[in-house]
Amino acid sequence: MNFAVDEFGNPFIILREQDQKKRLTGLEAHKVNILAARSVAETLRSSLGPKGMDKIIVGADGDVTVTNDGATMLDRMEVEHQTARLLVELSKSQDSEIGDGTTGVVIFAGALLEQAYSLLEKGLHPLRIADGFEQACNVAVQRVEEIGVKLDILENNHEALVQAAMTALGSKVVSSQQRKLAEICN
Repeated sequence: MNFAVDEFGNPFIILREQDQKKRLTGLEAHKVNILAARSVAETLRSSLGPKGMDKIIVGADGDVTVTNDGATMLDRMEVEHQTARLLVELSKSQDSEIGDGTTGVVIFAGALLEQAYSLLEKGLHPLRIADGFEQACNVAVQRVEEIGVKLDILENNHEALVQAAMTALGSKVVSSQQRKLAEICN
């Protein structure tokens, strides 16, 4: 162990093990980052949907949480890898902006990364893969605009709004009372 001093005179320790660590670069770095992020997505995958399984999470202090909520799981997980942490941030962003779909967005990102990994294995350059995802996004947005249907939300006593609210409430704990709660928006 060696001691050194920074430009302000503060001492710090130089660890010899750091010399032996090798930093990943290039394609290997891409692959490791993808695998780290996919592991977060895989953790959530089995909790998605009406038959999603609960996870038991034990915190550092011994606190036990049982949940199938993706946002709660990601909040309680201690993710150290920076790329995997991006999926946690993606979930938090989805929760703050939309309030739902936190598990789905992480699983979808994991699926995209899985496809990117297989394309990297086939020798495609990462920039080409990113361009392909961008083009696919444009095609998907165009298709959604083509198949979109305009509805008069005032027609039939706001039934379209009630149906939309019921759909959103279907996956929540309150699903047994979804019609009653959906009509509150009316």
